[in-house]
Amino acid sequence: MKKFLLALPLSLAVALPALAETVYMAGDSTMAIKDVKDYPETGWGVPFQYFFDDSVTVDNRAKNGRSTRTFIEEGRWKSIADALQPGDYVIIQFGHNDEVEKKVDRYTPPGQYKANLARFVRETRAHGAEPLLLTPVTRRYFDKDGQIEHTHPYTPLVREVAKEEKVTLIDMDEVTRAYFQQLGDSNSALRFNHIPPGEHPNYPVGVRDDTHFNHLGAREVAQLFLRELNRIHHPLAGQLRHPDPKHLALKY
Repeated sequence: MKKFLLALPLSLAVALPALAETVYMAGDSTMAIKDVKDYPETGWGVPFQYFFDDSVTVDNRAKNGRSTRTFIEEGRWKSIADALQPGDYVIIQFGHNDEVEKKVDRYTPPGQYKANLARFVRETRAHGAEPLLLTPVTRRYFDKDGQIEHTHPYTPLVREVAKEEKVTLIDMDEVTRAYFQQLGDSNSALRFNHIPPGEHPNYPVGVRDDTHFNHLGAREVAQLFLRELNRIHHPLAGQLRHPDPKHLALKY
């Protein structure tokens, strides 16, 4: 089975495999595959896996409620590290849970958070694989002036680790905030898990969740990530699925 992990040095010319095989995804609920009871909440890693041709396997190990600390403590990181092969890639995105002090079961102090991210990067490279660091995706909190608030105090820490470890960084906090800002309050709400009471069996009293995406939001965030891969000419962008020529020929 083929594998790939996402990550490239920022400024160094590094010999990379011509083709990725397995891409592992390590992260939290904003990336994760969901249980049926959570639908239509959708992690952006779910649509992302369908962007690639058959030479690439995406192995999404992200899990709801996890921080870098709990991902390590539960053995989830070890399960990735033990499986890594040369030529694999690892996409690493944490922060939503690490940075919330009141969630003592998952909170990670800033210094430990940076150390954990650095560990992920170094152990990935030690197995001949390549890491890619991502800042956490934005939360959808508009202020009184109609601007999306900056709610991730750990985003600068990810940037610091990327610089210190010379690893490729995709700033999804900045990218997603700009995208939802451009859509505005009403249109951006259509991308998040907002459901009125009585309209979905999973949420009988309704839900207004400005952290987690629905199917549409997850797909668009995955597309934003892919746009960034194309922008930096990342090798994974060369292994995208090609449309069936018959479909291209269809006239509607």
